[in-house]
Amino acid sequence: MAVDSKSGNDMEHKSNIRIEPWGEGDLPLLKKLLGDPAMTEHLGGPESDEQLIKRQARYEKLVESGKGRMFKVVLQETGEAVGSVGYWDSSHNGEEIYEMGWSVLPGFQGRGIAGKGAALVIAAARADGKHRFLHAFPSVENPPSNALCRKLGFTLVEECEFEYPKGHFMRCNDWCLDLL
Repeated sequence: MAVDSKSGNDMEHKSNIRIEPWGEGDLPLLKKLLGDPAMTEHLGGPESDEQLIKRQARYEKLVESGKGRMFKVVLQETGEAVGSVGYWDSSHNGEEIYEMGWSVLPGFQGRGIAGKGAALVIAAARADGKHRFLHAFPSVENPPSNALCRKLGFTLVEECEFEYPKGHFMRCNDWCLDLL
């Protein structure tokens, strides 16, 4: 399943994107996204190769587990994968929710790609209909991701401590979107 997003004639910025299910050939993209210190500045630092291989396997099996979906963000014009976006089952404050996350490679940031990918994933989570609420937990020190939550219609619930990755706690904003 590929989902398209088009925004008029924006060829110069290559912001026409689609999302495609995460697949077995996507480990190199994952290494660029979560194995790089600059890309993980707000996420507790880069993951090791071993951690990334395990994460790749989880991403590949997420759909069949019935616990969420991960996608790569692909430029329509070139077919190049430039990011990831997805949602998964989670629990927060005693409530079963979807949690959402996204990441776009540095050379493609600031072009609306994360917003378009996130909007497509919000539509997919809404269509899946398993949970009423979708949350995002960007670091309080990540202004672009917090601005994206606001732009996508999320409501800021509170600032909180959040564990990501396991064993690393950070100050985050809890953003919530009602999928109904």
